[in-house]
Amino acid sequence: MLDIKFIRENKDLIKEAARKKCVKVDIDRLLAIDEKRRALTHEVDKLRQEHKKFTDASEEARVSKNALSQKEFELSAVEKEFEELMLQVPNVPDPSVPEGESDVENQEIRKWGKIKVEHGKNYLNLMQSSDMLDLERGAKVSGFRGYFLKGDAALLSVALWQFALDFVAKKGFTSFLSPALVRRENLVGTGWFPQAEEDVYSAKGGSASDEKTRDDIYLSGTAEIPMMGYHRDEILKEEELPKKYVAFSSCFRREAGSYGKDQKGIFRVHEFFKVEQIVLCRADHQESVKWHEELTKNSEEIMQALGIPYRIVVNCGGDLGLGQVKKYDLEAWIPSEKRYRETHSASYFHDFQTRRLNIKYRDVDGKLRFVHSLNNTAIATPRILEALLENHQEPNGSIKIPVALQKYLGKELI
Repeated sequence: MLDIKFIRENKDLIKEAARKKCVKVDIDRLLAIDEKRRALTHEVDKLRQEHKKFTDASEEARVSKNALSQKEFELSAVEKEFEELMLQVPNVPDPSVPEGESDVENQEIRKWGKIKVEHGKNYLNLMQSSDMLDLERGAKVSGFRGYFLKGDAALLSVALWQFALDFVAKKGFTSFLSPALVRRENLVGTGWFPQAEEDVYSAKGGSASDEKTRDDIYLSGTAEIPMMGYHRDEILKEEELPKKYVAFSSCFRREAGSYGKDQKGIFRVHEFFKVEQIVLCRADHQESVKWHEELTKNSEEIMQALGIPYRIVVNCGGDLGLGQVKKYDLEAWIPSEKRYRETHSASYFHDFQTRRLNIKYRDVDGKLRFVHSLNNTAIATPRILEALLENHQEPNGSIKIPVALQKYLGKELI
């Protein structure tokens, strides 16, 4: 969320941000509602002061109370519309973000690794022939996009999680296992709501037999959401920053806009697992840029250790979320598809999320400021298995395990 004062003073900049991000929001309406809200607030404050003068049940007191109640009702309605519009206002993208409406227009900035043009079996054939994957029973149990990982695939997934957690922890990040169940305010705070609300699963907490005890709880799509909620409504000390966290969690997404894509396989699924990096740093643009590059570097080093060729793209305006200032995608080479596919994302937000979540710090001058936030994928499974298996397939159909994973898996070949 942006500061309304900033929006008032930079109306054209915000309109341009919305255009570049392909976000529909009526900034003129917001500013008109803001003006009305401020006028009503002034009126309500004035009426409250006047009403305090009456201590009896006189006709004047009754009239005063009725006038106050009417204005408070008006203010409540205006404030509701103001808050709804504020949640639709996008953050301002960095000037280096390219124009474009979709991921097709993302721009490549670098590559790593030698790509395999020739390939043997695709990953589905590899996994099914080695009894590592059961999609039929997965669909029977979980429905569309359901799956079971078996044997070496299950062990390989655990090895990847352990490797990624250890790798990032060695760089000074504190490790977490984060909850997948989150309250609505965490989704609003991170910017998932209202923009991506259709992609989030809703669960009901409390007793299933008693409506009065049931609360709105949601299944998180990434550890970013609970980890950003971790410090909600807190004031940190500047010397504590940056906060560097690496969190493992199960993740759930409806993939509402992806029907027809990847209908078979494990690249795009409803339930998956991620190791996520989160950083909270000082409210300084260059500090955010520095950590954005550092987090991306961590993901690149993980992919290099796994021996998976990849490229880095900078996301265009239309492929940015509501709160993102800038975003990089890391795309792994998929030999059977002869293309790169996104497996990691790295984003920074300035104070867009922390303003919503009320996460501040006191600087050296004693001034309260909102921290800046960033997040980045360290590893996501089962998606990464497609690239890992296909890029390390031997001519005889076996899979050569990267050296970095061998101590976690306990074998060199599967």
